[in-house]
Amino acid sequence: MEKRNIQDIACVTIGLIIINVIAFLWVEWGGSSENTLWMLQHGAMFAPYVIENGEYYRLFTAMFLHFGVEHLTSNMLILFVTGGHLEHALGKIKYLIFYLLCGVGSNFVSMLFHIYTDEMTVSAGASGAIFGVVGGLLWAVIRNKGHLGELSARQIGIMILLSLYLGFTGTGVDNMAHIAGVGIGFLLSILLYRKPKENSENFV
Repeated sequence: MEKRNIQDIACVTIGLIIINVIAFLWVEWGGSSENTLWMLQHGAMFAPYVIENGEYYRLFTAMFLHFGVEHLTSNMLILFVTGGHLEHALGKIKYLIFYLLCGVGSNFVSMLFHIYTDEMTVSAGASGAIFGVVGGLLWAVIRNKGHLGELSARQIGIMILLSLYLGFTGTGVDNMAHIAGVGIGFLLSILLYRKPKENSENFV
């Protein structure tokens, strides 16, 4: 069995998961992550605070906060399953930049949508960035004629549709952040992803 070297390990994805868990424990330390006011005090996104108070950092901090352990667990599980594939495809630095841009970008689009619809809700979660990862994988799979390692375009498409369906049929879900994440991730992947040469090693 071939040994995997450090380049094969999804270090950035693992690091992002650890940061999200630490942020969750930090919030839980003095209060509850399911308390909306407490989450707002710790960096969750709220459009009036961003626009009127100039607290633009919330577009960044919100993607590392989660409402309850179930929210955190579901997001980190999806990130663990999908993130390594895109990290190997893009490379660690590009992938980190990609992830952060998807998170901030999807939060920004979601904020604009909340302002337009006059729905001033407090939001948080990594799902915008994670949907960006899925959108990025979709382009990488398409670019490789329908397959990238173990992934196929059909699998990615079903994942996106099922996740969006669950979001629209559930409650308390920021669907606009999910949609924006997929779109931003797909476009960024077009810009950043380069198909490996035929004789290059394929990562799975």
